[in-house]
Amino acid sequence: MVTIGWAVQMDMGLWGMPGTMGMSFGSFLVMWTLMMAAMMLSSIAPLATLYERTVTTHRGPRLTALGSGYLLAWGAAGVVAFAIADVFGDMAADRPTLAQWVAVACFAAAGLYQLTPLKMRCLDHCRSPLGHLMQYIGFRGSLRDIRAGVHHGLFCLGCCWALMLVMVAFGVMNVAAMVGLALVIAVEKHWRHGQHFARVVGVVAVVWAIAIVIDPSVAPGLDPDAVMDMDGDMDMTNR
Repeated sequence: MVTIGWAVQMDMGLWGMPGTMGMSFGSFLVMWTLMMAAMMLSSIAPLATLYERTVTTHRGPRLTALGSGYLLAWGAAGVVAFAIADVFGDMAADRPTLAQWVAVACFAAAGLYQLTPLKMRCLDHCRSPLGHLMQYIGFRGSLRDIRAGVHHGLFCLGCCWALMLVMVAFGVMNVAAMVGLALVIAVEKHWRHGQHFARVVGVVAVVWAIAIVIDPSVAPGLDPDAVMDMDGDMDMTNR
């Protein structure tokens, strides 16, 4: 709720928000990391609960290090997200036809990845943290907790990167889309039929790709009309 409130306060709204919305790299990265933390909380909570039981000393700092490592993995992804949002936000304004096909490609790639064995392997990792806890307990050294967090974060990134790719088509900081994806991710990872649900999501994404061919506005992050509306709103604000 805090993250959503901040987004609204910054006039990002909840719906179509193309590109980086004029945010600096630092502001974008902070906002991205906070949103990822909110979205992926359900992913790290089961592991953190189990991990906590194995920590007998310095519990606060060690669990903080675990969470920091997890956020580090997603923060690194934010660097890539900023570059993608910047490039394709400009594309939506200058080359709308190409932008439309990029949106189609994003949804098609996300949908097809949802059906791959690699997706299922990463999803299994996130759905069954107990199976990997022994590996993390075996880590040694002062950075062992950060290393465990990064390792788990990379598996979650492997599980969800394709879903995050559709944010290019929706708008990388589209809060409504992020809430929807957070629900999808939570169901995938916690429902007993999560793997079947992930495949259904893949099919829906492919269908959505076809819908974008017919109506580009269903991908507001790469819809030139959305970019023009946002630019107009920003001009009015500056006045």
